[in-house]
Parts: sequence; C-alpha cells; structure tokens
Amino acid sequence: MRWWTPDALAARRPYLQTRMKAKQAMADWFAAQGFEEVETPALQTSPGMEPHLAAFETQILPAGHYGVPDAGRPMYLHTSPEFAMKKLLAAGMERIWQLCPVYRNAEGSATHSPEFRMLEWYRAGAGYTALMDDCEAMIAAIAAACGTDTLRRGSRSARAEGPFRRLRVADAFLEYCGHDLAATVAENPAAPPAAPLIDCARRLGVRTAEGDGFDDVFFRLMDDRIEPNLGDGAPCLLHDYPVSMAALSRPKPDDPNWAERVELYICGVELANGFGELTDAAEQQRRFEADMASKERLYGHRYPIDEDFIAAVAAMPPAAGMALGFDRLVMLLTGAARIEDVLWAPV
Repeated sequence: MRWWTPDALAARRPYLQTRMKAKQAMADWFAAQGFEEVETPALQTSPGMEPHLAAFETQILPAGHYGVPDAGRPMYLHTSPEFAMKKLLAAGMERIWQLCPVYRNAEGSATHSPEFRMLEWYRAGAGYTALMDDCEAMIAAIAAACGTDTLRRGSRSARAEGPFRRLRVADAFLEYCGHDLAATVAENPAAPPAAPLIDCARRLGVRTAEGDGFDDVFFRLMDDRIEPNLGDGAPCLLHDYPVSMAALSRPKPDDPNWAERVELYICGVELANGFGELTDAAEQQRRFEADMASKERLYGHRYPIDEDFIAAVAAMPPAAGMALGFDRLVMLLTGAARIEDVLWAPV
C-alpha cells in the first residue's frame, strides 16, 4: 500500500499524534531547563568520524555567486549535528539542543531509516552523569505528556519513570558473558588484547574471524549477548567504556582505563549515546586519524577530518553531550513495530 493513501495515513495517525505530543513535550522540557534551541546545517565538510558509519556524499557546484569556500569539493550530509554544535559551545553557548534530520547510509532494520530525526543536547560545565539524569527526567516528562507510563517494544516493556538502571560495561560483560573485561583492559588500556575476548566468544558460540581485533569481538559480544538483554522493566544506562573505545569522550579522571561514555537501552533498543566531551585537540586529532585508518582498512575509503572542528575542540569548555533517536523514542512510546509507522513520510 502506498504510504500516502487515506487508509495508510489513517493507520499511522495515532502514532503521529503521539509524535506531535512528544515533540512539544521535549521542547517544553528543554525550555524549562534553560536550554536554547539551535539550528545548524546538514551539509558539512566532514560527516562524522565513526569508522562503521556510511554517509551520503554530494557537492556544491563551483558557481561564483555562491561564494562558498568549499565549492567544487565533496560535501557530506551529516550523520549527527555534533561538530557544528560543539563549535557553538566553543563560541560561548552553555546549554543548547537541536532536533534535526540526520543521514546514515548502508544500514537497514525495522528501527532505522536512511534519514531520521536526532535529538542532540549539550551542557557546558557538566559531566556525563548529568546526561543520565537528563534522560530519566526528560523521558518521564515526555511519556506523561503522551498519556503513558510504559515504553514498549513487541512483548517487552519498561517503565518510563526513573530510576533507570545504571550498569558499567565491565559489569555487563561479567553478568552476560562471564568475562572479566576489567582484567583484559588492564593488560593494555590503550590497545587491549583480543585473545581473551576471542576465547570468551568461542566459549559462548559467538562468531569470530581470522584477524579479529579487540573492537571486532567486543561489538559482536555486545550485539549478541549484552544489548538484547538491556532495558526490560527499567531503561538501562550502560556506561564507562574502555578508554580505547572512547570515541569523542574523555577518560574518567579517577580511573583512566575507562571513558565517560554512556548509551541508553530500552527493551533491547539502543536509543541514545552520550559523552563527557573530550577537549584535548591533539588527542582528538589522533583518534580521528586512527578511526579513518580503520575505516580505510575495513571499507576502502575515508572521510576528511574537519580541521575547523579540531580548532574548536581546543576552545571548548568542559561539557557533556547526548544524541537520542527521536523516531525510536516515538516507537517505544507507541509500541510501533517499524520506524515507518511513526514517520509522516518514509524515504
């Protein structure tokens, strides 16, 4: 059935009405917390540095009237508004939020669309525990505005009101894999050995391959044994990742083997990802170069590093930021089975 027929729209209308209520409640919550809403462009010189994310590439034509320095060079639709929003932090803004379309290619599932809406917010002068508190308070407020106290995915459910479960990554590996990840990381925090995780995966019947590194097996164990078990009864905030997987987060001051990184799971669905933000420009450059080397090894290409962003990192205040999939949140609020059910129009 075409998505624009009256019957197709009528079937989605209850979900879309909840979507509108959730969007308004979200804006009201941020306003009450003293945040300012910002808008940044989707076209960027660099789409994001995550090795496994695929971007959509385009180009600004070199017509003189544009007056754009990047004319004639490849441009990308952002996979997150992160780089531009952090530049606003460097400019002096303190509490900002944005709900915008973002674009990720080469992914496909019932919870993914190539174009989807991401909510992203930043707090200057805050740490990642403030983001955990934000998630608890905001999701409870949004659910209440939508007339529900329960988040649902198929037969699974979780209460919308806190407290959420807070679980360290090392404890998750002990609980769901029977593996002492802390001991593995302690062997070499900057580059943990893969062998102990490979042994764990083989014991659990999780696939391994020749040449697997620590990250490869870590994510397979996460995908197969940990993530599917998170977020029933209460949403789960999974935090403190190995520092070698810090991405854009800073090391924990009291335990530098681990990074201030947190992900939110509800009914087995990954909903949000946040960091106590890294403000060391040299370290950020090093991580980006390593990420792009991995991308080239795995996929045969790399994305340019936004040097303007590296300069902004050096000027950023201490801060924490979170990105949340808004469409997935509406799915959980309504119990919708597919992301297309909560979109006004699919791609």
